[in-house]
Amino acid sequence: MKIDVLSLFPEMFTGVFGSSILKRAEEKQAVHYRVVNFREYSDNKHKTVDDYPYGGGAGMVLKPQPIFDAVRYLTETSETRPRVILLCPQGERHTQKKAEELAGEEHLIFICGHYEGYDERIREIVTDEISIGDFILTGGELGAMTVIDSVVRLLPEVLGKEESHLQDSFSTGLLEHPHYTRPADFRGHKVPDVLLSGNHKHIDEWRVKESLRRTWERRPDLFDHIELDPLHQKWLEEIKKESR
Repeated sequence: MKIDVLSLFPEMFTGVFGSSILKRAEEKQAVHYRVVNFREYSDNKHKTVDDYPYGGGAGMVLKPQPIFDAVRYLTETSETRPRVILLCPQGERHTQKKAEELAGEEHLIFICGHYEGYDERIREIVTDEISIGDFILTGGELGAMTVIDSVVRLLPEVLGKEESHLQDSFSTGLLEHPHYTRPADFRGHKVPDVLLSGNHKHIDEWRVKESLRRTWERRPDLFDHIELDPLHQKWLEEIKKESR
């Protein structure tokens, strides 16, 4: 996968792409990152990328020309048609399902805004508009990092175990079950006996029930988008009764 990022602050990505899973993914040649300062594509001698908004108002607005030309160059030199992703508060809320969808692409281009906003015409060249939540950030860089991390970890052979991401929160639509490691007794706080039993059937059932319990207690809204099988629905009803 190729990932291009258009940003006025490319140095922000150095540590992120050079660390942990994202670094490992590039070392395994599962992904190649390129961060482009779209100021380089400005066609005026001062290399300005923003201007005052028509109609007046506070703040500056990103001009369409530098971003249009940067995206056109990256698209024309691409072997496949890329998905062009605009990070913005008006975009669709990013989800695990969206990450899985993007992980199937060969080339992604992320546009990170700054200042008051984008010239509206920039939206004409994007395929996706994504928001990471209902809050305002200084720019789109942190949002792009978040989306990229969620996508790259899904690429084949990036994680240590192929099934690792399948057990993550939201991959099944539910929050993940609790995890424990050694020691079995830490200052009087003990690991549940079932996890020490060696009975994998009982362990699997415990994990599913705890996933249901944690989702019900912390994010019951997620059940509006999940269709449980009869057994899991029965366990959920038991959990609801226990919590009353």
